[in-house]
Amino acid sequence: MENEIKLAAGAMVSLAVATAALVVLPYVQVRDLAPPEGLKPYTSAQLRGREVYIANGCVYCHTQQPRDRNLGPDHERGWGRASVPGDYVYDKPHLLGSMRTGPDLFNIGARQPSKDWHLGHLYQPRAYVPGSIMPAYPYLFETKAAAEPGDEVVKLPPGQGPAGQVVVARPEALDLVKYLQGLDHTYPVLPAPPRSAAGPAAGSAS
Repeated sequence: MENEIKLAAGAMVSLAVATAALVVLPYVQVRDLAPPEGLKPYTSAQLRGREVYIANGCVYCHTQQPRDRNLGPDHERGWGRASVPGDYVYDKPHLLGSMRTGPDLFNIGARQPSKDWHLGHLYQPRAYVPGSIMPAYPYLFETKAAAEPGDEVVKLPPGQGPAGQVVVARPEALDLVKYLQGLDHTYPVLPAPPRSAAGPAAGSAS
């Protein structure tokens, strides 16, 4: 009986230490975190687009967390600097992702700011990235014989649209694109290095 009590006590202590190290301490570190100066809150359209992003499972194939240069080639791929906790102040829940079937999207708004590109890519990914395994999302669009006032017609490459018809983006597609365009974390998160107080060394007298 004594050994069982010791075993239970040891398990409880181990659980308490693990909880403190993995839950309590990280929470204390980030609970009062201020957003970086260049980070802006999502607009209402971007928040709606974020819901479309979640509903369509984009988080299962795309991350939003570039790694440090010393931990992987993310910077060389053009995905930007390593993310920091402050980058996610307005993300509830966060969409870090855990798999990279597709590229990281932390800075997709900076890498690809074109609305036309994003709409076309959502309609038919392989028209823009040959060999892409990303699924198309035709239900985010509507096919019409002619555009109506206020319609956002998708500008597709030749041969990629239905013959004699136009492809029009639904509101969900437009909101999703606004969310993707807003994923731009190119602002600095570290203070600029201090300038040296000493000026350039003077040349020796001739």
